[in-house]
Amino acid sequence: MKMWRPDRAVTGPFAAVEADIPHLNRVFSDAFTDRYRRDGMVGVRVPELNPAIWRYALRDAGPGAMVWRDEDDALVAFNIAHHSGGEGWMGPLAVRPDRQGLGVGGAIVRSAIEWLEGADVGTIGLETMPRTVDNIGFYSRIGFVPGHLTVTLSLDVVGQAARERGTRLHRLQADERADLVRRCQDRLATSAPDHDFTREHELTQELAIGDTVVLETGGRVRAFALWHSAALAESRPADEVRVLKLFAESAEAFGEVLRAVEACAVALSIRRVTVRCQTAFAASFRTLIARGYQVRWTDLRMTLEGYPEVAVPEGEVLFSNWEI
Repeated sequence: MKMWRPDRAVTGPFAAVEADIPHLNRVFSDAFTDRYRRDGMVGVRVPELNPAIWRYALRDAGPGAMVWRDEDDALVAFNIAHHSGGEGWMGPLAVRPDRQGLGVGGAIVRSAIEWLEGADVGTIGLETMPRTVDNIGFYSRIGFVPGHLTVTLSLDVVGQAARERGTRLHRLQADERADLVRRCQDRLATSAPDHDFTREHELTQELAIGDTVVLETGGRVRAFALWHSAALAESRPADEVRVLKLFAESAEAFGEVLRAVEACAVALSIRRVTVRCQTAFAASFRTLIARGYQVRWTDLRMTLEGYPEVAVPEGEVLFSNWEI
């Protein structure tokens, strides 16, 4: 890969490894806290992430996990680029506050683009806060165009009487689990041939940070949802089930898989279910609101010109989270 030198004292990219997690965490927290401060949210301190979530991100990204270092070999910036089959995206990414404005940000984004193009993806995307206009302008100058929003919604399930539905991967034997993951992928491939969530299913099981619940009829997969229950922030208790990937072949199946995820949260005594809904799926958004989900946050999805998102057949639902 091309060696970027946006600042003569900054070199990279280098492969990110698990030993980098404390340094990644420090840059992540400092950079995003500074971003909120410049947006007028002075009292916000972004916590460091759970190391288990970093391990998932690094292993999922593989060689797409990149870091840059300064003259003292300290971490200056990082960009974690992922691809799920032909769907490529980057995040999280950050530059240490004292090295911003020197060209480092553009370099780390272009390096991720170069890597994703080398992986022969059809989609290259990222998400950013829609209120942060300078971020949107920055990505636009690199070639990204704004798309729809991702709306984060949550539902409190405390006290909910929920009947468990579907099949959870972690309850299966290894060979049965591998077979069900394969069938999930086979079904997904008929609607979104460029997408492949196999690695995410397997890593979630391997790291024991969540699960996948699958709905079938007569051995045919109708819907599935991959979720994480490990706490997102370091040293905090698990308080939510977060849906990362969701496929449903119909509105009815979408409603049913939502209820299945809610039942998983109840069974784990976790108080809240969080879903990141892409607003391209307007009917699904209305379903979430009708079920009592409340809007918590919004992100703007942007894709690189020439690398758009791929639509699924009308009536089907595919949520693919571009955050960890």
